[in-house]
Amino acid sequence: MANIEKSDVEDLLRTFIDPNNGADLVSAKSVKVIAIDGNNISVKLELGYPAKSYVAELQAAVEEHLKTLDGVGNVDVEVGVKILSHAVQQSLKPLPNVKNIIAVASGKGGVGKSTTAVNLALALAAEGANVGILDADIYGPSIPTMLGLSGYPESKDNKTMMPKIAYGVQTNSIGYLVEADQAMIWRGPMVTTALQQLLKDTNWDNLDYLVIDLPPGTGDIQLTLSQQIPVSGAIIVTTPQDIALIDAQRGLGMFEKVNVPVLGLVENMSIHICSNCGHEEAIFGHGGGLAMAERNRIELLGSLPLDINIRQFADSGRPTVVADPDGRPAQIYKQIARKTAAKLALKAKDFTTKFPKIVVQNT
Repeated sequence: MANIEKSDVEDLLRTFIDPNNGADLVSAKSVKVIAIDGNNISVKLELGYPAKSYVAELQAAVEEHLKTLDGVGNVDVEVGVKILSHAVQQSLKPLPNVKNIIAVASGKGGVGKSTTAVNLALALAAEGANVGILDADIYGPSIPTMLGLSGYPESKDNKTMMPKIAYGVQTNSIGYLVEADQAMIWRGPMVTTALQQLLKDTNWDNLDYLVIDLPPGTGDIQLTLSQQIPVSGAIIVTTPQDIALIDAQRGLGMFEKVNVPVLGLVENMSIHICSNCGHEEAIFGHGGGLAMAERNRIELLGSLPLDINIRQFADSGRPTVVADPDGRPAQIYKQIARKTAAKLALKAKDFTTKFPKIVVQNT
């Protein structure tokens, strides 16, 4: 019987591709321990992204993969998760108590960006992360309605705000600070100042991810976010329609110019399925999101159907991921969440918080 070497196990793990990030386990630095006792193998994996609904499947798949080794005995695979802070724009540092900021953007309105952002945040939480969502759409805040929240945030020191919490997710929005029917007739500088205050004057509690729901377009808010706010990555929401894709391409270009990595694309309203007969029809066109993703060499993170339930759940203050957690749309949102976080986990890490602070004193 041939002796099993550590290199044999490592070589085999190089052929196992994690579907969430498209990388093999060794390249993704997910393999932490390989132990061999006779012909028995023990492997410890550590994912850099939340994956509560995927861990058991991954564990079983890797065990089966390792059992193909000649002469192998017992195979034991242990999977853990450790979410780290990732690099941001060069001149900026991550915020205290927020490991990663993920911006959700779209080139134009009406593509379901806010619905995607809130379900992404809830899906990341469902997968095991500590998550917050900041509503940066100052002119049209919709996160309070989608999460069934209202009223002013609590302040314990009359200087900073406590985040409001729904379904375990921390939130803040200008919508909590103004009346629902009050128009925000503000010029650009006031809007960007409000965004900075909402972000930095909120007592976020130990977040793995803060999802920022941006207004549509490439205006003042987007520029402030990309130049002054430490963003780890962005995702673009579009529909398959040519007009939406043209504007989404502009949003993608903006993030590239300011060195914010685009983690992928979400295609919303990709297909309509008739609730009466089950007939499928691509109302807004077919394959546009995939073509754009391939052209820009980014990931198509997922495609969501044009589904009346997604809209009804969002309007009722119980978004899809919490209202119907086992339904197909919720599973797609969780897949998008895992892929988004897994793509981010491959990016450069930020270790500035690990370094000791050096203080020079006169002695």
